[in-house]
Amino acid sequence: MNTLPKVVDLFCGIGGLTHGFVKEGFNVVAGIDFDGECRFAYEKNNNSKFLQRDLTVTHSSEVNELFGDSKLKVLIGCAPCQAFSTLNNKSTLNDKWKLLYSFGRFISEIKPDIISMENVPNLLKFDSGKVFNDFVKVLEISGYQVTYKVLNAKEYGVPQNRNRLILIASLHGKVEFLPPTHNDGNFVSLKKAIGHLPEISDGEVCAKDSLHRSRSLSPLNKKRIEATPYGGGWTNWPEELRLECHNRATGKTYGSFYGRMTWEDVAPTLTTQCIGLGNGRFGHPEQNRAISLREAAIIQSFPDNYELINPNKKISIGLLSRHIGNAVPVLLGSFIARTIKYHLSQL
Repeated sequence: MNTLPKVVDLFCGIGGLTHGFVKEGFNVVAGIDFDGECRFAYEKNNNSKFLQRDLTVTHSSEVNELFGDSKLKVLIGCAPCQAFSTLNNKSTLNDKWKLLYSFGRFISEIKPDIISMENVPNLLKFDSGKVFNDFVKVLEISGYQVTYKVLNAKEYGVPQNRNRLILIASLHGKVEFLPPTHNDGNFVSLKKAIGHLPEISDGEVCAKDSLHRSRSLSPLNKKRIEATPYGGGWTNWPEELRLECHNRATGKTYGSFYGRMTWEDVAPTLTTQCIGLGNGRFGHPEQNRAISLREAAIIQSFPDNYELINPNKKISIGLLSRHIGNAVPVLLGSFIARTIKYHLSQL
C-alpha cells in the first residue's frame, strides 16, 4: 500500500475511535451520529466532518458517497445498545439492538474492504448470542473473514479496567490482532494518568482548564467522602452515614459505590455517570470529591488538550459525562487502527 484508505466512523460520538485512527495517520473523512451535541468536540479535535443522522433510516448511498473515489474503504463504529428498559415487554430483540442491525445493513450494501466493530462483551451472550451471530452471518454472507476477541483496554495503554468486544473483518483475508502493548508490569496507573492535574474542590472549576471541574457534593455526601479512606468505600463509614440499602442483606452487592480509587491501580470501568460519587468507585484517591470531567476524559485516554466544551453553548456536565463515558478509549482505537494498518501492509 502506498496510501491509507478513507475511513467513515458510524456512531462516532465525540470522536474517541476516530481520534485513535487519526493518531495512526488514517484519513477519517467523516463521523456520523444521531446526537448533534457531539459535533463540536468531534470536528474541533479531528480533521473530519460530522454528520447528524439517524442511521436506522439513512440510505447506504449517502454513507458510500463519503468515501469518494477511494480504492480502499474502511467502515468503523460502536453501535450502542438502545436504552430500552428490560421491563418494557413491547421492545423486541431488534429494537434493543437495532443500531447493530443497521450497521450490518450498511456493510452488506456498501461492502467496504474492512470493517471494525467495538461493543460490550455481553453482546456475545445476549439472547444466547443471536444478535451477535446475526451480525457475523451478514458479514460472512458478504464475503468477509471475521476475527473477534474480548480485549481489556488497560493492555493497550488505557488507564482503565475496561473489557470490550472488538471485531475486525476483511474482504482480503483473515485479520490477526497485534499483541498487547502493556501487562501487569507496565499498566498505566491512575497516578501517571491524572496525578499531574491541579487540585480542585468539589464544585470547583480549574482556572486553567474549564473541563477540569467536579460535581458539587451535598453536605451529607461531603461527610461521606471525608469518612472514606484511601481505597475504601461505604463499609468504612460510621452507621449514621450509611444508606438504607447498605444495611440490607443485599448491601454487599453495592461494594464499589461511593468508593475511592487508588493511585497505583488503573481506574475501574467508567460509565456515563462517572463523575457522580454515588455511581461507582469514582472518588478521587486523595481529594474529597468525585473525579472531574477532565480526569474522566484522560482515563478514557483522550489527550489532555482534547476540547469538549463548546464556548457558544451552556455547559451541561451531565451531557459531557455521558459523552465521555460512552466513548471508545482513544488508545484502544489506535490499537484497532494499527491492527488494520498491519493487515493492509500484507496485501
